[in-house]
Amino acid sequence: MTTTSASSPSSPTVAGWELALRLRRRREELGVGVPSLTAKLGFSRNYWSAVENERKILAEDKLGMLAELFELDETERAELFALREVAKQRGWWADYSGVFSEQVLRLYGLEYGACGIRTYESLLIPGLLQTPEYARALMSPEIPTIRQVEVDQRIAARRQRQLRVTGSDPVSLTAVVSEAALMQQTGGKRVLREQLTHLARMIETHPDVLELRIIPFTATGCGAFGASTFHLLDFASARLPTLAWQETVTAVGIIDDEAQVRDLSLTYAEAVARTLSTRESFDLVMERIRALS
Repeated sequence: MTTTSASSPSSPTVAGWELALRLRRRREELGVGVPSLTAKLGFSRNYWSAVENERKILAEDKLGMLAELFELDETERAELFALREVAKQRGWWADYSGVFSEQVLRLYGLEYGACGIRTYESLLIPGLLQTPEYARALMSPEIPTIRQVEVDQRIAARRQRQLRVTGSDPVSLTAVVSEAALMQQTGGKRVLREQLTHLARMIETHPDVLELRIIPFTATGCGAFGASTFHLLDFASARLPTLAWQETVTAVGIIDDEAQVRDLSLTYAEAVARTLSTRESFDLVMERIRALS
């Protein structure tokens, strides 16, 4: 199995999420109701709702007022002010606000700040491991939901995301993929061969952070069969829970419901149990490359 990184890059999205989460939990722990809080601090309810839902970052003086009301010690105050400073920064994904939805941009911000990613794909090579040509084939003119004038920007964003695997502070990535993804000639035979060659090279050059596991055609059953694409994102901070991301043809979104995330985690673990070993998975990729040559 891949090892989970002890740290990850500072992400404004993750910092803003942790700040809002910790403030909400502390308010609930103390039993402070929203009407009481807004009356004591002179906040409007809409303002506080925006803070707890990560739509607004507290001004420094207002965070200080909350720290007093919530009786936070010096250590926690310092942590919250540090989170606020990171949350105010601009992540690279902000440059693509005209291309991607708010939900997708949130995924990119969470992905950037994650220490571990577990991903499942039934028919495609995962986006973090795709070549530009393979990605371009997935954005062909036949796909009505993607404007062709945005294709180059989408590919550039995908390459930026991939630095989380190949960069100096890499994320731990485990990818469970159906054998069908090695067979489907996305973009044609040449594109698929180059994609699989790239995949094999990534496995060889990043063995400490990348693990590919193939579910073979011989697998007789798996809870993930028929499932849509999903990812599980883990974070270095013990205060942050695992989040999930799920994609279908018509909908995408972050899942933070504890029960749903648990179910997806169990499904993922069961899928891993049905896979070939890492060595066997790599050998199958190489076998497919030879068949396409």
